[in-house]
This record gives sequence, structure tokens and C-alpha cells, in this order.
Amino acid sequence: MEMTFTFDELPAAASRFWAQFPQQRVFVLHGQMGAGKTTFVKALCAAKGVEDATASPTFSIINEYQYHDADGKARSIYHLDLYRLKSGQEAVEAGVEDTLYQEDATCFVEWPEIVEELLPEGTIHLQLEVLPDQKRRLTARASV
Repeated sequence: MEMTFTFDELPAAASRFWAQFPQQRVFVLHGQMGAGKTTFVKALCAAKGVEDATASPTFSIINEYQYHDADGKARSIYHLDLYRLKSGQEAVEAGVEDTLYQEDATCFVEWPEIVEELLPEGTIHLQLEVLPDQKRRLTARASV
């Protein structure tokens, strides 16, 4: 899957994303600093109806957001930012592994390289690239 969008097109891009990945649970985001990873996750949360203020989890490492699915069931979206972690062990101690394997929750992980060995089967890798004219390209591939 690949899509290109501007900031103004983020809501539509988020809706297309969810339509493309209705059942997947774990997504890892790759991209340079400032590519818009956190902004994209905020748009994804908004598309699901998250009402909480969404922010970068750079210092908290893990943020949890709640929404209700089409059946009215409460669901969680976890947004992880592993930029500050130094090792896989530090990630485990911070609760990253437990979060990745939560039933009925969706996880978005920024800077996932430190936990590659912890990622569950079926993880979707998202590459976000900066293009000219303030556009972004999102490319998705399943882990192998």
C-alpha cells in the first residue's frame, strides 16, 4: 500500500489507512525526524474518534488513547516512542513488550529498531517520507 498526502489531506488519508488495515494490530513507523510520524498517528486517532488530547510520547514512552468501535466497545490505541531508549532490555522494563501483545488494542511504534526482535508476527512497517511541496508518502509492508 502506498499513499501520498498533504497536511490538509490527513483526515482522508487516515480514513483510507483504517480501511486498508481493519484487523492489523501493530504498526511500526520509520522515517526521519520531522517526517510527520506523530502527526500521522494523531490523525489516525482522530479518525477513530479518540477525544483525548494526543501528544508525542517521547518522554512518557507509551501513551494510551481510548475510543469506541462500531459496536460501542471501548478499545485502546497505544502510541509508543522509543527514541530515548538505549536497549531492548530497557524497552521490556518500560512495558513495551506487554503493550505490543495487548489483546484488542492497536499499537503504533515510533523508532522501533531497538525492539525488532519483540515485534509480533504480522507487524506492519510504515515508511513515511518527506516529499516536495509539503507532501508525505506513506508506504506499508508486512514484516517478513
